[in-house]
Amino acid sequence: MRSTLISAILTSALVSANPHLGMPGWEPAGPDDFRGPCPMLNTLANHNFLPHDGKGITEEVAVQALTAGLNFNATLAALMFKMAVVANPEPKATFFTLDHLNQHNVLEHDASLSRSDAFFGNNHVFNKTIFDETRAYWTGPVLDVNMLANGKIARQINSKAYNPEYTFTESMENFSLGEVAAPIIVFGDLQTRTVDRALIDYFFENERLPTELGWTKPANALTQDDVLAVSQAISEAANLITPSEPGHAGKRGDLHSGLGV
Repeated sequence: MRSTLISAILTSALVSANPHLGMPGWEPAGPDDFRGPCPMLNTLANHNFLPHDGKGITEEVAVQALTAGLNFNATLAALMFKMAVVANPEPKATFFTLDHLNQHNVLEHDASLSRSDAFFGNNHVFNKTIFDETRAYWTGPVLDVNMLANGKIARQINSKAYNPEYTFTESMENFSLGEVAAPIIVFGDLQTRTVDRALIDYFFENERLPTELGWTKPANALTQDDVLAVSQAISEAANLITPSEPGHAGKRGDLHSGLGV
């Protein structure tokens, strides 16, 4: 409890000391600091919203970090903590470390946008080759749900083709949709569901909030409904079946014709 209180006081002091950016200063992880597969949590640790060593993240600390750094509302921030704390193998755990998140097929999964599959080695350090695979499908300076969905699909196809232990369950799909939606939710426009590609490139490559490019945290608190709405849009964009022409949907004759019957 004492360490949590100290962390909260230090975070508050750092935010107050940098009113222009409205956030603590940034420094990359050191050799004794824990980091995980989630670039957003790593970024919050690099900015000292989360403990810089990546350890001892309680619900109180997580909620404070997500609200102060990204303007998540308290309900959404608490939900994020509850999703992450399951990675701590201790029974009835009340905290997690960023290192806990590296455990394969708990929250971390194959076909990451920016990390290698666990089968090939390190599953939590930014991998430029993998990220380049993803952003090859980001075909303009402003990303929309179709571009983000295309990058997600491409990574899954590549992983399935070359990883003999490829695993991607329905629960992983739901988690993945939230991850792919995150760039729009945090850095973009919720109404148009678009985001400046330069902000996302900078964020992934540096694990740093792109304030130097003019980004500021959302003015309105982000909610679970925001996450669900953008995630649903990504899911729909990832569907490779296009709408049928009027009058042709669901006809058994179409299927029979395809079979030569």
